[in-house]
Amino acid sequence: METGVTLLVGVAIFVGIVGIVVPILPGALLSLAAILVWAILTHSATGWIVFAITGALIGASQVVKYVVPERRLREAGVPRRSMLVGVLLGIVGFFVIPVVGMFVGFPIGVYLSEVQRQRTHAGAWTSTKHALRQTGVSILIELIGTSLAAAVWLAAVLFVV
Repeated sequence: METGVTLLVGVAIFVGIVGIVVPILPGALLSLAAILVWAILTHSATGWIVFAITGALIGASQVVKYVVPERRLREAGVPRRSMLVGVLLGIVGFFVIPVVGMFVGFPIGVYLSEVQRQRTHAGAWTSTKHALRQTGVSILIELIGTSLAAAVWLAAVLFVV
């Protein structure tokens, strides 16, 4: 396979990883799509094995990134409704304040929903901190899964193909 194509796939994987931390792009899906393109272009069993492994890693991280934080938020008493309001205000914030609006809108949405539910600043602030912490955990889980997938791809490129 051409070095230029492999380099472009690597850049797309890197952009996908950045998209996980800065949620503008669907990072894990972009990385997986890049690896799929690489697998198709390699015309080899190795390419498809690498794609299967990376697909399993990214797929598992996509499941775990929702299960673990959801369980912890439930244990902390933060309802799904508050998270949904946070996500909705995060989306609005994304369009109102480009680039950083999501990071502003999400905590404001969770906080407002929790103030309405709990009727106290202290309780709402505690729930908001739990929501922010678990959002960070979710991002970290997805980042680890996609980074492991990128490492598998890179190892295949450097040592196998």
